[in-house]
Amino acid sequence: MKTLTRRDFLISASAATLATAVAPAFAAASSQRIFIGSGSPDGILAYDWNPATGELTSAGVATASVSKVAWLAYSADRKSIFSASELTSFNGKPTGEVASFRVENGDLNPLSARNSASVGTCHVALDQTGKVLLAADYVGGSAASFLVDAGNLSPAVWTEHYTAHGPDPVRQPTAHAHFASFSPDNRFAYINDLGGDSIHIYNLNADTAMLTPAGTYQAKPGVGPRTLHFHPNGHTAYSINELVSTVDVLEWNKTDGSLKLVKNIDLLPAAFHGPSTACDTVISKDGRFVYFANRGNDFLYSFRTDPKTGSLTPMSRSNCGGKTPRNFVLDPTERWMLVANQDSNLISVFARDTKTGMLAQEGKSFAAATPMRILFP
Repeated sequence: MKTLTRRDFLISASAATLATAVAPAFAAASSQRIFIGSGSPDGILAYDWNPATGELTSAGVATASVSKVAWLAYSADRKSIFSASELTSFNGKPTGEVASFRVENGDLNPLSARNSASVGTCHVALDQTGKVLLAADYVGGSAASFLVDAGNLSPAVWTEHYTAHGPDPVRQPTAHAHFASFSPDNRFAYINDLGGDSIHIYNLNADTAMLTPAGTYQAKPGVGPRTLHFHPNGHTAYSINELVSTVDVLEWNKTDGSLKLVKNIDLLPAAFHGPSTACDTVISKDGRFVYFANRGNDFLYSFRTDPKTGSLTPMSRSNCGGKTPRNFVLDPTERWMLVANQDSNLISVFARDTKTGMLAQEGKSFAAATPMRILFP
């Protein structure tokens, strides 16, 4: 374990106080196997998580059958895991890889592996029936759907290749599908296109995995919508705009699946003018708190939320524990925030006050090769 603080990432007094409060309630809790999607040749790593102490212990490589894993997703029954690999070639074709694994005694055993629609597969998402998996291909600017049967993936049922591009000549010369998601009622599917400044909306047929066009949310030119997360209230969504470090607060229309801009939130401090890209979103289970991660000026930004309206009130920016927070998650107790710092090769762990939503400014970090995704059961 490597221990860090804002100065040297040593555990701060505030983190220690919160951790002490956590320990008695979970002292008897056993360790929990979690998986880390890694951008290294060893694409999925295994760790044991201790919810009493906030400690991670490496359990080695979970499977050697995939590499350059950008995302992981569990099946609803937690018996299978699905992965997205950012490859330029798979099975002799110019695509990324979408794979599935059976979880058995903390190990991953391969079930199936399929070609996505094009290269650079960066995200997968499973619908609420557990029968449809969507994949987004960043480099190729495309998306694909697959039927799932007992964890096994069919060949791609539906594919789409996007052609729009944005005004940024470096980041938006072509379409870049980045994130797949489903509406709260599972009737609609969404693909965030960072390159085309849009979110593509589809009607979903969960029995066939077919998608049909249902509209488009057009973001402001040049912002690069990266991810979309729905609030537990069932009508608010947050789209994080990577290229300008902002968040679109959206109202979801359950009738037609459309998204309407309610407010735009700036994540950066007023005095900061350097390179910066927003990344990911975490929402507490009770919907009272929302967190955003930002890269370049690396930080986490905590917000208090009105559970009914989804409106955001800023609380504080805090340490992310390293460089380039690619993904971050709350553990099942929601007493710890774990951050995958891609360019520091670290998983950083911060204590969280469940009543106030506040994160400790300093925490502990654990070595992990190019961490891209943290997956709890």
